[in-house]
Amino acid sequence: MTNYNPENERIKRAYFIYLREARRRNEASVDAAAKAIGRFEFNTAHRSFSKFHRELAVAFKRKLDGQTNSRTGETLSRATVHATLSALRAFFIWLADQQGYRRKISYSDADYFNLSEKDVRIAKAVREKSPPTLEQIHHLLSAMPSTSTLEKRDRALIAFAILTGARDGALASFKLRHVNMEQGRVDQDARDVKTKFSKTFSTWFFPVGGDALTIAQDWITYLSKDMLWGSGDPLFPSTAMTTGPEGGFVATGIERKHWTNAAPIRRIFRQACEAAGLPYFHPHLIRDTLAQHGQRICKTPEQFKAWSQNLGHDHVLTTFTSYGKITSQRQAELIRGLKTAKLGADDLETIMINHLRGTGKI
Repeated sequence: MTNYNPENERIKRAYFIYLREARRRNEASVDAAAKAIGRFEFNTAHRSFSKFHRELAVAFKRKLDGQTNSRTGETLSRATVHATLSALRAFFIWLADQQGYRRKISYSDADYFNLSEKDVRIAKAVREKSPPTLEQIHHLLSAMPSTSTLEKRDRALIAFAILTGARDGALASFKLRHVNMEQGRVDQDARDVKTKFSKTFSTWFFPVGGDALTIAQDWITYLSKDMLWGSGDPLFPSTAMTTGPEGGFVATGIERKHWTNAAPIRRIFRQACEAAGLPYFHPHLIRDTLAQHGQRICKTPEQFKAWSQNLGHDHVLTTFTSYGKITSQRQAELIRGLKTAKLGADDLETIMINHLRGTGKI
């Protein structure tokens, strides 16, 4: 079995350039497409794409049904299968319009990569998230040690995450100059900060209570006053490593450069949760915590709109639908509470009007 097909490699390269430059896809999306196409090629023994037949797509779908995840050993989820087949469908639709392939591949051939409607519904089913409560986050911060420089950094990182709701990529790329403690604001400047869709916006610290604000303030003071770091230095610097007495690498403190990715941040969260006896929650779930907190304390559509913008959302419905889903436990509490609630017609009308104003429909 050959390891590659030169003809396929050339057209794949053109497709990946198309994804980056014309479709403006990031490297992660391009890599996902490359993985899906590579999996299909392996299944067809690297047969030329110009010899594609719809039966190859059908056979590949059946093959995926029996494959397992190399990491977990479990059968591939419907979501993984759906993502793989969707990437292949997009590729062959593009291929059908390319010179040398137009007479050999039709647009309808790509449709044979579709899953059944039932499997698509399963693949797109949204599982209930389990974001931490504010009380759990405050407990986590109080349980974290803060003696060494690394401990101070790790504690301040989690405190800053709940104050701002910043994504882990942004946390890894913030500089000291992006934080204005006097105004209680962080500027997520896409020229320096890795924000979603390279969007630039400002976030004012969320009113979450506890010691989070003090912890963040102490960390910034420590960097600027004790360490004499400047505005262009990282807010959360990477770990300095050196060779230990037994030959392995050991952490010795911080160094004046950013993390190259967000993996160390997720590791800090995991280790902190384990040490505090809490179930692990990844950094992004804090945004769900903040969205749900906003639903509870915001009293007007205008207040929730400001809360939504603070999370970097242009539309308040994004906050409602993507982050503001009520947990099953809270749903049960609200429904049971309606047994004793006395809500008149005028109250219901006010609620609906306020909702429509919040969604921009009136």
